[in-house]
Amino acid sequence: MQELAACGERIDYACWDLYAAVSQWYEADERQKAARRQMRLDTLHAIEQGGNETGAIADRIATAVLRRHLETMLRLGIVYDFLPRESEILHLHFWDAAFRLMQETGVIYRETEGKNSGCWVMRRAGTTGPQGDGPDEEAKIIVRSNGTVTYVGKDIAYHLWKFNRLGLDFGYARFHRYPDGHECWISTTKGEEPHPLFGHASTIYNVIDSRQADPQNNVIEALKGMGLADAAQNYHHFSYEMVALTPRCAKELGYTVAPEDEARPYIEVSGRKGFGVKADDLIDKLIAAALAQVESRQPERPTAEREAIARTIAIGALRYYMLRYTRNAVIAFDFHEALSFEGETGPYTQYAAVRAANIFRKAGTTPEAALAAFAGLDAAQWFSGADGDELWALWLLAGKSALVLERAIETTEPAYLARHAFQLAQQFSNFYHRHHILTEADPARKTVLLATAAIARRELIRVLIWLGIDVPDAM
Repeated sequence: MQELAACGERIDYACWDLYAAVSQWYEADERQKAARRQMRLDTLHAIEQGGNETGAIADRIATAVLRRHLETMLRLGIVYDFLPRESEILHLHFWDAAFRLMQETGVIYRETEGKNSGCWVMRRAGTTGPQGDGPDEEAKIIVRSNGTVTYVGKDIAYHLWKFNRLGLDFGYARFHRYPDGHECWISTTKGEEPHPLFGHASTIYNVIDSRQADPQNNVIEALKGMGLADAAQNYHHFSYEMVALTPRCAKELGYTVAPEDEARPYIEVSGRKGFGVKADDLIDKLIAAALAQVESRQPERPTAEREAIARTIAIGALRYYMLRYTRNAVIAFDFHEALSFEGETGPYTQYAAVRAANIFRKAGTTPEAALAAFAGLDAAQWFSGADGDELWALWLLAGKSALVLERAIETTEPAYLARHAFQLAQQFSNFYHRHHILTEADPARKTVLLATAAIARRELIRVLIWLGIDVPDAM
């Protein structure tokens, strides 16, 4: 890792390239395929066992990549409280306790014949079990014949801990301190005291893509089989479709796009093939593109201010683009579309909030003062007729924010909030162009218009904050 740092390379990027190369190496030689796959299984087993050189190397690399991950996520305004590691699920005997519970309740059994002979398996969610007297060939493997615990097995143990059903706990150690002083903890075999309380969840939302539906369903099936119906009921797979790239975006990232892929709506990413986008590269490119727009619009501002505005726009664009799609829709990422100041985008909603703020700056007042003045006004006359209906529609839409939030939570669809932010921005923009607020001659009508702008701005900023999107000072 010191050699990588000396060359100006990053451990997470090096591991990305190595992962793709090794994945392809496994399949490169048909004669060696079985032996290489066995090597992979043996390596995984050594890592799980720990106390050996392979495990020590894996721990060091994983920890270094994890630190880089925290730095990347912080750029998006995302921080962590606790980082549980798979190794402790085994070393602290979480898995042993879960294994005994699943044996006692009959959730798993040892297969003695067929392709899964020697493995501990459970009936796969959504299947009817074996047909006839033979083995259940569709059964889900929980422990391989060599003793290696599968992802699903460790996940079952982990979620039993989350629901406080194991009677065991991690050790905790301080791992990372953020610039604002917030501490992130990590699991360990021997912990520090005192530490925050983790686990003890009443409801769980697992944010994992739709291709993981089968493993997630099997965890739920295991919880039911162990008699934990309440836990199974409160275990939610927050499923989403894959994130892909438009052909234009793939080319901008430096990938070669085959002629037959040019007309496709999106190209699937694949870490194993080395085709995809690294988060930091994506953020850097978005910031650079946003900065170009800010410099053309705000050339008089100091460099530091322009850069700060560009970062806010870029992160807002990325967050909004990822959240505007419903969970069953493929997200085909595109730089130009995400950063557009027109249409259903983050910059469009941010620009509406900035424009509203400019109204009060130019008027020499504040939104709070405008609303206070409106409260002492008999404003009913201004909400009748065609113009009044338009104003009332904007007030009604702004007043629905809390209801939209509740709906988004109930349906686990953040896209509803993103859509609401866009509709607010769109309706405010129409209002802004239709009414000349700053030059309005009638004091009472001007008060109504300023109050309308204040309400729209307040609710728009409120919804954007719920989406994790900040509003820059200028655009």
